[in-house]
Amino acid sequence: MIAVDPRHTSRRCPECGHTAKENRPTQETFHCVGCGHTAHADIVGATNVLRAGLVRRNANQV
Repeated sequence: MIAVDPRHTSRRCPECGHTAKENRPTQETFHCVGCGHTAHADIVGATNVLRAGLVRRNANQV
């Protein structure tokens, strides 16, 4: 297990990286005000946590 900082993971767009409170119009909905990407907020958060974990894992392998 790799610990990652969960802050803003459900507000950051996995497509363009734009982070804003407005990206989460409801508890379930993610809609990026930067690029228009839409998804379920839990999927967005999980994707961003996974990516952060992979970055940390890869950094430790060098």
